Amino acid sequence: MSHIIVVGCGRLGAELAYSLFQQKKQVVVIDENDNAFNNLHADFLGRRVHGDALNQEVLERAGIKQAQGLAAVTNSDPQNAVVAYLAQNFYHVPRVISRSYNPQLRKIHEIFGLQLISSTSWGAQRIEEILLQTDLRMIFSAGNGEVEIYEFIIPDNLNGKMLEVLFAGASCNPVALTRFGKAIIPDNKTILQTGDLIQVSATLDGARILRQKLQGHEV
Repeated sequence: MSHIIVVGCGRLGAELAYSLFQQKKQVVVIDENDNAFNNLHADFLGRRVHGDALNQEVLERAGIKQAQGLAAVTNSDPQNAVVAYLAQNFYHVPRVISRSYNPQLRKIHEIFGLQLISSTSWGAQRIEEILLQTDLRMIFSAGNGEVEIYEFIIPDNLNGKMLEVLFAGASCNPVALTRFGKAIIPDNKTILQTGDLIQVSATLDGARILRQKLQGHEV
């Protein structure tokens, strides 16, 4: 059974811990505020460790030497970064995630070379996409949303044009093209047809440009 430590029992930490518990993982939650454990679901049966995760004794009491994963998800970026760094470089925990609570402090995590998740940045991007989305649908997000996989159907205004026209000036790459139920890996010279289903990898800026082209602009 996987042994996973969740540092921080706020709303995010409590939800993560419970989700892992439901998947039959051995979960230990650390928080220095004893009242924070009230955020846990009533039927959560994982361990609770009261203490400062920056304290080596607290981490070892939580079983960090046997942990296969650790998520540092408190509201303090410096604390998350330091705890994640210790887990990754001192205790050699195989999978470590650090939460970036304040996007302005993201550099702290990057300096330590940590895998990070910023719920603030990710949430803002998702809201923006929903507000602005036309025919471009996000189906997968990598990292912290810097690169995503989108799919869309080729409209009439792009019929007969080369794929390179669609991607010109956009930070994106083709993943697959499906036509009449058959998928191929397209290249820049592939001729598009109305109704083609395209999957592309793109940055947020690349997705904006694609949306404009799908609406008939800049083609």
